[in-house]
Amino acid sequence: MAHTIHVDVVSAEESIFSGEAEFVALPGESGELGIYPKHTPLITRIRPGAVRIKVSGQQEDEFVFVAGGILEVQPNSVTVLADTAIRGHDLDEAKATEAKKLAEEALVNREAKIDYAAAQIELAVAVAQLAAIHKLRQKR
Repeated sequence: MAHTIHVDVVSAEESIFSGEAEFVALPGESGELGIYPKHTPLITRIRPGAVRIKVSGQQEDEFVFVAGGILEVQPNSVTVLADTAIRGHDLDEAKATEAKKLAEEALVNREAKIDYAAAQIELAVAVAQLAAIHKLRQKR
């Protein structure tokens, strides 16, 4: 039996994934992180993007889109506390494309009274969501 690490991906609304995995990859604050069993303890923020989970005994990887959050790694467990988390198969490309378009329009319209920081965050999340959708399609 392969060495595994317990992985929990949780959003404010629900538990998205809980199980044993051989490997986890996700977008850390300073770059892409790869986590194997017995990893050094770590706490860091995560950027919007795809969490890829190599589930023990399963051919296909699990994908979860996270819109930022916190990662805690212990030698035998990984916990992703996400602001928002969506299962890969639940991602909606049309909705993400529309959100990207609206955020770009808000940033271009200098006369509108908007929160530019919030618009930039919405744009970053939409772009990351579209990238996750394309990455998921390439794996199939």
